[in-house]
Amino acid sequence: MFWYSDLMKTPMERVLQLAKNQTVIRPKDLDRLGIPRNYLGRLTRAGKLEKVGRGLYSSPDSAATENRTLLEVCKKIPRAVVCLSSALRFHELTTENPFEVWIALKRGTWTPRTGYPPIRVVRYSGQSFDFGIAEYPVEGGKIRAYTPAKTVADCFKFKSKVGTELAVQALRESFRQKKATMDELWTAAKVCRVANVMRPYMESLS
Repeated sequence: MFWYSDLMKTPMERVLQLAKNQTVIRPKDLDRLGIPRNYLGRLTRAGKLEKVGRGLYSSPDSAATENRTLLEVCKKIPRAVVCLSSALRFHELTTENPFEVWIALKRGTWTPRTGYPPIRVVRYSGQSFDFGIAEYPVEGGKIRAYTPAKTVADCFKFKSKVGTELAVQALRESFRQKKATMDELWTAAKVCRVANVMRPYMESLS
């Protein structure tokens, strides 16, 4: 929402304010403000914005963070959901920092080309894709990621990709940090069809 004082600003000032508030902006963000898209190019050439990806712009003053990288990916691929190793890192359930951004896409959808940041696509189908998606406000934008409980269950489902040790560690951390209840973990385990696999590890926590 823009106040009267914002309307008194020049188009360039309003674009720069938007970049400061949202961290990462797209051309269509300017459409909503009624500002021509060519202002993005003009501000980039002036060094007041920098192009951080195809159709993505940010203020040079914005510090590069892990969450900013996730925001860039979510802006580029709105239908994607941050999952597995990247979701674990986002929820602080692991200290490992994956080189690629792990995203879930529904089976049968087109695989996008992003260039940078590098992504790793994992295909989900049916309820296993739709269940546990949440939106998290981060640095003026929103990240779509699976909840901690769903992320843990996914790690057991895709343990061949992330490793059993990481899946077990994530389960223990989610319980220790109280980021997921036993009921939430059990529900996610059933959706991901790994209830029998997770049961002994969950019993060891109770």
